[in-house]
Parts: sequence; C-alpha cells; structure tokens
Amino acid sequence: MEKLLHNYSESIRLSKLANEYIPGGAHTYSKGDDQFPANAPKLIDRGHGCKLWDVDGNQYIDMAMSLGTTVLGHAYEPVLDAVRYELVRGVNFCRPSVIEGKLAELLSSLIPSAEMVKLGKHGSDAVTGAIKLARAYTGRKYIARCADDAFNAIHDWFIGSTVVNRGVPEEVQRLTLQFKYNDIESCERLFDEYPGQIACFNLEPVSFTPPKDNFLEKLKTLCEKNGALLIFDEVVSGFRFSIGGAQEMVGVTPHLSAFGKAMANGFSVSALVGQKEFMKLGGISHDQERVFLLSTTHGGETHSIAASIACINEIIKQDAIAHFWKTGQALMDGIKSASIELGAEKYINISGYGVKPAFSFNDECGNISMLARTLFMQESIARGVLMPYVVPSFAHKKEDIDFVVEVVKDSLKVMKEAAEGKGMASAIVGEAVKPVFRKFN
Repeated sequence: MEKLLHNYSESIRLSKLANEYIPGGAHTYSKGDDQFPANAPKLIDRGHGCKLWDVDGNQYIDMAMSLGTTVLGHAYEPVLDAVRYELVRGVNFCRPSVIEGKLAELLSSLIPSAEMVKLGKHGSDAVTGAIKLARAYTGRKYIARCADDAFNAIHDWFIGSTVVNRGVPEEVQRLTLQFKYNDIESCERLFDEYPGQIACFNLEPVSFTPPKDNFLEKLKTLCEKNGALLIFDEVVSGFRFSIGGAQEMVGVTPHLSAFGKAMANGFSVSALVGQKEFMKLGGISHDQERVFLLSTTHGGETHSIAASIACINEIIKQDAIAHFWKTGQALMDGIKSASIELGAEKYINISGYGVKPAFSFNDECGNISMLARTLFMQESIARGVLMPYVVPSFAHKKEDIDFVVEVVKDSLKVMKEAAEGKGMASAIVGEAVKPVFRKFN
C-alpha cells in the first residue's frame, strides 16, 4: 500500500497560532504534539462515521474515536436528532430538567450498582465524587488506588500519586496509597499498615488484564471486612464491555461506580452511581452533616443528557456491544496474522479484549519502545490511518478493519526493515513521541 501525499500547510499555520494561546497546544495532554510523530495531522476539521479530515482536507480512518467517546461514530444521526430537539428548547435552567430524571432512571435500570445517580461532565468528576463520598461515609482520610490504572482523574488525589505531581502538596500526596491488580496480598498489606484508616479502594475493574483467582470478589469482601468502600472506575469500561459495565460482566457489584466516555457518543456527560446507603449522603433529605458531593453549572445541560439517552438506547437497539467485541477481535486477529506472515511479530505486542485491544511496539532489542511506537504511527499515518490506540466503534465496518490491517502490515514491514538495517531511529522524521506522565518536557 503506497504512502499518501499529505499537505499540511494550513494545519501547521493554525497549530502555531493555537500554541500561542493554549499551553501545550491542546486542552487534553494525550492530544498534544508530543504524543504524535511529525507527519501527524495537527488539527482535525471534521469527522463522520469512523473517518476524520484535517484542516488541509487529508482523510484518515480513525481508530481512536475521541479517546473512546464516540462509540457509535462521529456525527451519528439518531444522537444528533436528540440533541437538535433540545437545543431549540433551551439547554440549561435554574431548576432540574425532566430528562435529568429520565437518564438517572435509565442508568439505574441497567447498572447493577446504580440505586442512585449524580451527573457530572467528565469522568474525573464522577471518580473524585466517589472518593469524597467514601471519605465522608467512613470518616477516614486515606484512599487506595490501583497502581496499574493508567488514569483515574485530573484531581490532586490521583495526580499527586504520579510522577507529574508538581503543584500537589506533599500532605495530599501521602494520602493516596497504591495496590497491584490481581494481587490481593498487596491490598491486605495496606489494611495491615493503615488499620481503620482507609476509606476506599478504587480501580478499573477490567482494563487489559482479566481478573484472576476471584480477585474482585475477594477485594470486595476484604473492603467490607475492614469498613472501606469499593469503587469501580468504569469511565472507560462502561457501556463497552457490557451494557451494565464491566461489573455486570464479572458479576461483582461495587459500592460506588463512575461512568463517562462511552455514554453520550462524544458529548460531555458522566455519572457517579452507587448504592442508596452511600449516595443519599450527597442529598438534602437526611439529618446528618451535609456532603457537598457534585454541583456543576453545566451538569444538567439538556442536549448532552439527551445525547446520552439516545446513545445508550442506540447501543441497546443496534446490539453495538457485540459489534465492538467482534470488530476489535477481527482487528487483533488480522494484525497477528500479518505480523507472523512478515516475520515481524517480535516488533508488536497484542493483548487486551476485543472491546479494548492493546498494542505496543518493540525496538531492535525486543524492548517496548517509544521510538518503535513513533515509527509505527508515522508509517500508519502516512497511509491514512490514525491509530494512537484502538477503540472499536459501531462505525467500524469490515472494509475499514481490512484496510487498517493492510496498513499495519505495511507499517510493520518498514519497522522490520529499519530494525534489521540502519535501525529504527534512522527511519523516523522528527522527534520520538513521549509518555504523557513524565517529570520534565
């Protein structure tokens, strides 16, 4: 498959302008220039289905789908119809809108842990709300988060536990403890070291690695034994692994859960859900000390909530989750076969689930490498595929996956030739991509 001849003149001009006014040139760190090779599109103009066009008119197959939010596809008409209906009726009022209750009722009917619901705008809102509620309910200050989770929230309790902790007081950093996924002993040790002091354990119930030896069941039992709450961060897994989230798939109901990304097809909606015993503390119908849980000016925006209701109903109507599983598995299988055919399997690692595939890339020495990742992205972008990560969507059809597999095959061929020749570094134009979480630029 030949490389495409891309023109980036307008992208470069407008990107320079954006960088003058926006720190890092983007409002999401994973969208920054340091995350993409030099030939990546700088600015996206529009999207439809699983395709994107940059401001210079170049077209790409989109495998990332807006950080996993546009699960039905860009500009999906049934969702847009619901949004249009609300836009002309007014989008924000001084009292709750009727559809706030409709979405809450819908979520409660689908998610095992959702006896009550509190809406927000971002996944961080919901996860951090759950952390606050756990502290309020237990009266404890320490929290435990899974060290294997890539990201839980923008707030200090999480960022303070990462390498980019500048600006977070040390006193706050010390309040977040860490445990390992599938390692119940690491959880038990924390309770032993901080007896009666840990408010909650927070984790993604399923990410790329399956739970082993009843880990999640054991963790819930351990939390309840020690008076702590179990929180599932389902911002990524919700409405993707199963309609009721990964908790429905694994059969473990947490005390509190956070949902986001996939629930509104790109519109900004998140949800903190949980059992009534805990959630009611954020309300005004009890006689205990108040908990100021979540209160956002835009949390009740009608068009975003309408988008969420329409998105969830379409996922159910179209059996989209089955499509996610099938599509992602076809991609994984196709890439695996292509890598074996080329004799390039040593340069790519394939893991995860059909609904959440994971790909990483190895250098000449067989080590996972940002240099190898850069070369792969450079070559796939040159052939019309934008694949910083993979989020299968309802918009991805067989012909799209077949095209992507061929592009990946060609990209791996370039990687193999470079690795066995002058080295991968010699084939890269510009700088290598960098991790988001790093101490210095």
